[in-house]
Parts: sequence; structure tokens; C-alpha cells
Amino acid sequence: MSDRRDGRPGGRRDRPGPAVFPGRRGLRALLGRRARLRWMHLLLGAALLMPFQLLTSVAVAVVGPGAGPSALLPQLLALALALPLVAAAGLLPVARSLEGAMARTLCGADGEILTAPAHSWSARRRTSLWFTLHTLLGGITGALSLAVPPAGVLLLLHPLLGRHAVQPPAPIQPLTQHPWFSTALGLGLLVLPVLFSGAAGRALARLAPRLLGPTPADLLAAARERADRMAERNRVARELHDSVGHALSVVGIQAAAAARLLRTDPDFAAAALTAIEETAHDAVAELDHVLGLLRDEEDRTAPHTLADLPALLDRARAVGAAVDYAEDGLEPAALPGALSREAYRIVQEGLGNALKHADGAPVQVRLTVREDTLQITVVNPLRPRTRSRTRPRSRTGGGSGLTGMHERVRLLRGTLEAGPVGPVGSAGSVGPDGSDGSDGADVTDRWRLAAGLPLRNPA
Repeated sequence: MSDRRDGRPGGRRDRPGPAVFPGRRGLRALLGRRARLRWMHLLLGAALLMPFQLLTSVAVAVVGPGAGPSALLPQLLALALALPLVAAAGLLPVARSLEGAMARTLCGADGEILTAPAHSWSARRRTSLWFTLHTLLGGITGALSLAVPPAGVLLLLHPLLGRHAVQPPAPIQPLTQHPWFSTALGLGLLVLPVLFSGAAGRALARLAPRLLGPTPADLLAAARERADRMAERNRVARELHDSVGHALSVVGIQAAAAARLLRTDPDFAAAALTAIEETAHDAVAELDHVLGLLRDEEDRTAPHTLADLPALLDRARAVGAAVDYAEDGLEPAALPGALSREAYRIVQEGLGNALKHADGAPVQVRLTVREDTLQITVVNPLRPRTRSRTRPRSRTGGGSGLTGMHERVRLLRGTLEAGPVGPVGSAGSVGPDGSDGSDGADVTDRWRLAAGLPLRNPA
């Protein structure tokens, strides 16, 4: 029996962790690593402000001479004149790349910050506002960091140095006669840059995702880019499935036929091995084409078109498939290249499905041009009437051929229908050649693939 103390088995007690005092947490917020990084971020803003400040300071000195370089009013006027120039520079597209990289590294913001150039005017205006705030708060932080700490040290040393101390400004000289006030004021001046830097850094960290984050136009562009990438990946996947996948399926069927008939029918086995060799060479060429798509190469192996359809039908017949092919009004050389390539893939996929799922059954392929539309029809029985001598092992798993064909047809603005239809020889059934199929044949369920591709303006 395990001992239980305080509701915990085995008498184990949680050791209290180190106490975190509010003062320590506040000190870490003011002087910790994140606070120091934000202070550096603000000093970079001061450095970016300096060229604009120098330019306007020279202009103020030329227009209104007589004021010393340390006078406060001309410096404030120069700062006010520099800020519009800073805002104009923030409208440059590259400004978001610079500011986004600095904010992402040093600001410690929680939201998303972009480093890509700002192209839309909405993003440019936001970047301009951020750039102005960054340089303004950075300039103030830089000025406080350089001027205020020495003044605070002098005030702390004033009671010790007495008459040898540097006299403070005239408005506060009567107050410095009291040691306690001089000490308190000196400590306040030393803390002031730290407090201002912490507040300004936190404010910029909260504003960074809003001003440097994605705008609605950026989100839309990112969504379009993702859609384009997915479309390209789907296109490559279709090419791999329809080319290499079809070749491997045919090779599997041919190898099974050759192994089964190697002794009883050596001539057929030799023909099957020859077909395997040709199919393998064709698959390598197709793979080179797909790899060219991935590498975005200009000089790629040309994909197959309807002009290569006879070789495809011959490879299907080499494995014992009874392919009945007919065409009407078809001129492959006159067809647009994109349509001819996609039509070849559709016929290839239809033949591949017939070989895999209805091995040994007759396959009817029809290509007909009617009213500016290329009609492709592939029909095969779902159940073969006799067991084929070349029947391969059953295939496990599913494919994505129909999905790929639907995508191809949709890109060409065509139509596609695929599914079982009425059996041949049944009432109301129509064969691929237009007959009713009532020729005494056995009643067999059929699978029909029909695609219509417009000949004009293919997508």
C-alpha cells in the first residue's frame, strides 16, 4: 500500500520553487535581456534619424542664424522638420524589409512581422508610420541616454563638491542648495532613460504586428501563392501518377504474364519482356519530363501527345488486352498542344484502369470530333467473361486517377463522366459504337469513361 500524503502517492511533496518577488520581476523588465535589446532597437532608430536631423539642422541654421548649436528651440524645430522627411522615406518598399528585420530580432513582439518589401500603399503607409515612431522615440531615447545620465551624476556629486561643482541651470539652482533634493533629482535623472526606454520599447513591441504585420492585401497574396504552390504540386502529382504509375502498372501486368507463360508460350513471354523494356524506357523519359517540371527547366523532354497514341495501344495489346480503337474526324497534328497532351493522358489512364480492374476484357476506345469538341470514350466490362491467362496478382490500395482526370478536364473547361453504365445486351443499353449491343453476348456490367474537351481556347 502506498502512503498518501496531501493527496499524493508515496508521500511525495512538491518542493516550493524559488519565490519571485514583484520587485525582481520589475527590475528584470527594466534591465533584462529583452529590455536591453529594445534599447538597442531604439538607438538604431536614433541612428536612422540622424541624417535627417543633420539636414534640417543645417537648414534651420542657415535660415535663422545666431542661435548656438546647443540651443534647444532650433533643435526641436529641426526635429519637427525632419519627421516629414522620415515619413516620406518610410514609404519606400524596402523600408519594411529593414524595419521588419530589426523589429523581429530586437523588438520581442509576439505577432507576425513581415520582412518582405511593402508593395501596396496600405502596407507602405503603415510602414511609414512605424518608421516615424521608431526614429522619433529612438531619437528621444538616444538624447536621454547621452545627456541625462551625466547631469544626474553631477547632481549626485553636487553636495560633495560644494562650490567646486558645476552649477546646474539657473531655474533649479535654489533647489540644489538642499542636499536631499539634489540627490533625489540626480537619482531621478539616472532612472529616467531606463524608464523611458522600457515604456517606448513595450509600445513599439505592441505596435509592430499591427504596422509591420500582414495587411489584407498581403494575406490575399500569401493565399494566392499557397494556392499556386498547391496547384503546381497537384500538377506534378498528376504527371507522376499518369505517366510513371501507368508504366509501372503495365510492367507489372506484363511481368506476370511473362512469368506465367514462360514455359508454355515462350514467344508470348519474349514479346512481353520486349514490351517491358519499351515501357521502362518510356517511363524514364516521362520521369525526366516530370523532373524538368520540378526544376523549371526550359529544355525538357516533350510529353506525349495523341500522335503517340498508337504506341500506347500497342503496349496494351502486348499484354493480351483486346483493344478496339476507332477515331472519327481526328487530326492529331491540328490539335492544340495542351489539349493533345491532356487527351493522351486521359486515354492512358482509361486504358490503365481497364488493365488493372478488368484484365482480359475487351476495351473499346473511341476518339471523335463533333462540333468543335473532342469526345473521348473508353468502355470495358467490369467483370471479364473468362479468366485471362495473363491475370496478375490483385492490386491493393487505391489510386487517384479519376481525381487527376477531373482536374485535367476542368483546366481545359471540358466535361468528364466516369462510372458504371447499363450492361451490354440489356434493354436500353447503347454500346460505344452506337449499337444496342444485343448480339447474343453475355450480359456484363460495363465501366464507361467519357470526356468532352473543347477544341477552341483550351485553358
